[in-house]
Amino acid sequence: MANAVETPGTRERLIGAMSRALQRRGLHGVGLNELLAEAQAPKGVLYHHFPGGKSELAVAAIRATAARIVASLDQLIATRADPVPMLRGWLAAAQSQLEQSRFERGCPLATVALESTAEDGAIREALAEGFAAIRDRLAAMLAASGLAPAKAGPLAALIVAAYEGALMQARVAGQVQPMGDTAAALIALLQTELHPSR
Repeated sequence: MANAVETPGTRERLIGAMSRALQRRGLHGVGLNELLAEAQAPKGVLYHHFPGGKSELAVAAIRATAARIVASLDQLIATRADPVPMLRGWLAAAQSQLEQSRFERGCPLATVALESTAEDGAIREALAEGFAAIRDRLAAMLAASGLAPAKAGPLAALIVAAYEGALMQARVAGQVQPMGDTAAALIALLQTELHPSR
């Protein structure tokens, strides 16, 4: 569009709007006009940054979400924090966010993963990369805390799977009990693996 004026941060606003939409409505539940309105961006700017349209924007949002999670885990690894209170805080924050959203905000990665199809190759690739990066960082954190690498990888995979499953169950049930129960079980397991003498 000849008259479309791009303001600083338009690309980031589009990605943020898509990330929030993926949490609440999933990929197919949100329209382009709604995304553009939330990001305060004209359609021409969307296609300037994302020639592939909504799907390409979704890939960027997935990658940005995974990158934020990985960056937060990297910070924790750098402090050599004990993973037990870290996991407890992570799960508590997720429960709180879900309750505050009235059970509307799930994980954007899981929401898109559940509705993606074989035709969504780029989206599935971004999701696979994101989940793998999160598992790898969790495994690195567990290994840095003294857990054998052969155990750290599978335990990291279990944490991610349990978190996503509990979040999904809590969201559809409209109550946080599945997350609370899962958090208690994961924390007990982590305590046993990392601090067997306690």
